[in-house]
Amino acid sequence: MTDLTADEARRIILRAQGFLGAGTRRGGVHGMLRRLGAVQLDTISTVARSHELVAYARLGAVGRPKVERAYWHNPAQSFEYWCHAACILPIEHWPLYAFRRRAYRERRYRWHEVPDHVDKLLQQVRDSGPVTTADVGGARPVRADGSTGEWWDWSDSKIGLEWLLDIGELVCSRRVGWRRVYDLAERVVPADLLAEDLSDEECVLRLARVAGRSLGVATRGDLIDFLRLKGRHAAILDESLLSGAAGLVPVSVAGWPAKKGQAGAWADPAALESEPRGRHRTTLVSPFDSLIWHRGRTERVFGFAYQLELYVPRHKRVHGYFTMPVLAGGRLIGRVDPAREGSTLVARQISLEPGHSAAKWAGAIGDALWSAADWVGCDAVRVERADPGLAAHLEAGVR
Repeated sequence: MTDLTADEARRIILRAQGFLGAGTRRGGVHGMLRRLGAVQLDTISTVARSHELVAYARLGAVGRPKVERAYWHNPAQSFEYWCHAACILPIEHWPLYAFRRRAYRERRYRWHEVPDHVDKLLQQVRDSGPVTTADVGGARPVRADGSTGEWWDWSDSKIGLEWLLDIGELVCSRRVGWRRVYDLAERVVPADLLAEDLSDEECVLRLARVAGRSLGVATRGDLIDFLRLKGRHAAILDESLLSGAAGLVPVSVAGWPAKKGQAGAWADPAALESEPRGRHRTTLVSPFDSLIWHRGRTERVFGFAYQLELYVPRHKRVHGYFTMPVLAGGRLIGRVDPAREGSTLVARQISLEPGHSAAKWAGAIGDALWSAADWVGCDAVRVERADPGLAAHLEAGVR
C-alpha cells in the first residue's frame, strides 16, 4: 500500500482535475470533459453557467460560444445524463450508464408519475425529428387562468420526455436557448456504442475507473458520491475495490480517516507514476465543479468548509448567495460572492480563509476578478464588501 502525505494527495487531485500540468490543457474543452468524466449542469448564471465556469477555471478565457460548441456539437461528442447530478458526459460513455437506464425502466417512476401517452411522444419524435418541450406542449402545465406552474411542476409532456431520456429511448446531445433538444438515441449515439450491452457489474467497474481517474485519490465515499451509487450498485463497487477489479490501488493518506491496517483511499495507478508539477492561474471555482462536489472531501483535501448558501434565507447567509471559492497556489484561499450589473462584475463580498495574508493574496484575487470580468464581457469590477484589511490591499483598479 502506498503512503501519501496530505500535500501529495492534494497535488495529485489537482492534476487529475486538470489544474496542474501542461498536458491538462490538451484537447481543449472536450479533452477536459473526457478527463473529468462528467461536468455538472445547473440553471443558475451569475457570472456564467457552471458548465462554462468549469472550462474557464481550467483552460482560461476560452470563448463562451466555443465552450458551447465543444459540449453540444453535430455530430454529438457528448450527451446529458445522470452521474453525480445532471451532467454532460462524453458520448463514448453511453454504454456505461446502461445499469441506470435499466433501473429507471424497472421503476417507471422518478419524482413524477409517468403519463400514459408516453409511447405517443416517442412516436412523435420518431416521425417528426428532434423536439423541445415547446414542441409538445411546454415544460409546465397551464392553469385554468392561463398561468403556468412552478418550475418543478412539470407538464405531462415534459415528464414523458424526461422519462424517455432516463431509460435511453431519447437522448439530449444539444440545447437551444437552454432548452433540451430530445432525439432518438439511435439517431444520435454512434451505432457501435448503441450496440454495446454491458451488465450492471461491467458498468460499475468501468465507471469506477472513470471516477478514480477524475478524482486522482479518493475514499470509497468520494467514489460513491461521484457516481451516486446505492444499494446493489454500491455493493458492486465495494467488491471491485477490494478485489482490485476496479483498477484502483489502495493508498493511505496522512490525516485521512482509515481503519487500522486498511486502505483509507484508492488511487488511479497512473496518477502515482510521476510527481505532479506546475502552477495554475488563480481562478474562481464554480460551486458545482467536480473539484468540490463532495463537501466532506473538500474539507478533507483543502481544509475548506464550504456550503452553498443560495437556499439559506438571506438573513442567515454568512458568505453570500452564490459564493465561489478562490483557487490559488494549489489551495482554496478565499471566497467571492459575484454578480453582474450591466457591464460591471460585482463582488458583493470577498473573504480570505483564516491564516492567509491579505498582503500576499489580495493582488491574486484582484487578478482573478478582472480576468473573469474580461471573459464575460465586463469592463469594470466593483467590490461592495471585503474582510477588514483585505479591501485596503486590493489593487486600485478594483473598487
